Amino acid sequence: MTRNLRRLGFGSALIAAHQLCEVSVPILIGIIVDRAVATGSVPAVVVWVGALAALFMVLTLVYRFGARMLMAAIAEEGHLLRVELSRKILDPSGICTDRKVGELLSISSTDAEETAYLLDYVPRMVGAVVATIACGAVLLSIDVPLGLMVLIGVPVVMAALQLTAPLIARRVEDQQAEIGRATALATDLISGHRPLQGIGAQRNAARRYRVASRRSLTATLRAARIESAHAGAAAAAGALAAMAVAVAAAYFALTGDLTLGQLITVIGLAQFLAEPFEVLATLPSSVAESRASANRVAGVLSSPTRHEGKMTVPAADASPAALTLRGGTHQGLSDVSLDVAPGEFVAVLAAEPRDAAALVDLLSGHERSPERGVVRVNGDHVGQLPYGDRRRALVVEHHHGDLFSGTLGSNLAMSGVEADSPAAGAALEASCALDVVECFSDGLEHRVAERGASLSGGQRQRWILARALAADPEILVLHDPTTAVDAVTEQTIADGIRRVRCPRGRTTIVLTSSPALLAAADRVVLISDGRIEGQGTHNDLLGTDPRYRELVAR
Repeated sequence: MTRNLRRLGFGSALIAAHQLCEVSVPILIGIIVDRAVATGSVPAVVVWVGALAALFMVLTLVYRFGARMLMAAIAEEGHLLRVELSRKILDPSGICTDRKVGELLSISSTDAEETAYLLDYVPRMVGAVVATIACGAVLLSIDVPLGLMVLIGVPVVMAALQLTAPLIARRVEDQQAEIGRATALATDLISGHRPLQGIGAQRNAARRYRVASRRSLTATLRAARIESAHAGAAAAAGALAAMAVAVAAAYFALTGDLTLGQLITVIGLAQFLAEPFEVLATLPSSVAESRASANRVAGVLSSPTRHEGKMTVPAADASPAALTLRGGTHQGLSDVSLDVAPGEFVAVLAAEPRDAAALVDLLSGHERSPERGVVRVNGDHVGQLPYGDRRRALVVEHHHGDLFSGTLGSNLAMSGVEADSPAAGAALEASCALDVVECFSDGLEHRVAERGASLSGGQRQRWILARALAADPEILVLHDPTTAVDAVTEQTIADGIRRVRCPRGRTTIVLTSSPALLAAADRVVLISDGRIEGQGTHNDLLGTDPRYRELVAR
């Protein structure tokens, strides 16, 4: 509200002016009846009808400009909230939250939009209050009892209706929370559709979603019941109030206390009064929805970051290594130290997959606590690399990398090179991704669904690898980049990675169990039981280390 104060102020003033014009319509009609129609004066009729036409013109203009200003504020605020939420969620320092991806998606879209609509509810509230006071004042000037019925009766009825507001707010918050959980589960199930098919778990997955959807439906119905009851009570109260004013006005007219024009004015105001009364009665329900969404938005925006901007780390040693890990202790890893020289191609074989995932967490900077170990890139702590320069120094491609909605070319261009450039062509050839392009008649313009769901596992994996190679960082870390391809393609990819990276002096680390990638590396590091158990070339370890032979054969 503070950053939209100017638009909100002017927009609310224009909406209030529109309501005053609405109140003026029955007043002006009553005047026309008393001063023109009753007297039979044609010039008076023409003049007052002209005044009525001018009033309608003003009424229309102030509403149009007010609504346009407020809708612009709502649209811009919704955009700003989505940007702020996206920036927070995608902050390179990470975000500490228990919310799943699908729920964060729901908050950064639906909840952000609902929160912005508070800028619509405020001017509506202002306009309804102004209209009610104006109606009461006009009726008070015509007849004191009629005016008091509005000025005293409406606030009393409104106060009674607000007793349900806390219950509405709680049920709406429960509803949005359940919807967020169902959305999160749906996102997880859709992204894991292929693995679910592979293990035949579609029935269990559908059952889980059905339960989550049923909870969401139950919460929605509970919220809808209380909101419907509140809206029904408000509509009934508004209709009864209008009827009471109209009946009282008819009585006063019959007793001679009101002229015909005043009666028409009172009846018109009573009919008009139902609109602001309904707004005042039902708006708390809408505000409750905005507040529930705002609470979820604020919860994400106020979430602490995983890593502080400044951290105390041990002084760098004199090692000339391109990448250094000291004291790596995370999950299954225990005090692992590793040095990778500039231009070296190192393969890491972990006996336990969780150890490989833990090492990726450390090397990527996902875990930066000094107690878990210190990772340095060209002498600088991984957490202190400037974000703008980091991609040139280090790229870590996780096993479950993602593609984005767009085209094959747009996903490749995210690496920072043009999709049709020589660098991109070399990356496509090295990753065997040219086969993916040839599969589609539209080539690089082929549309890719969200998360690459329209591609096979092997196609998606090769395109993600091509994107990482095209980025051409000084240090590239790959986690199981060939698990979804056949052995022949795997050997071609291993040769391609070495051909693209090594002659240019680029440092490459591959966490893998692939014999082809292990054989292509300059050095292989064996991690077993959370510690480094051996190092050497692939052939040396095959000949001297039974544990290594067992893992490779597996």
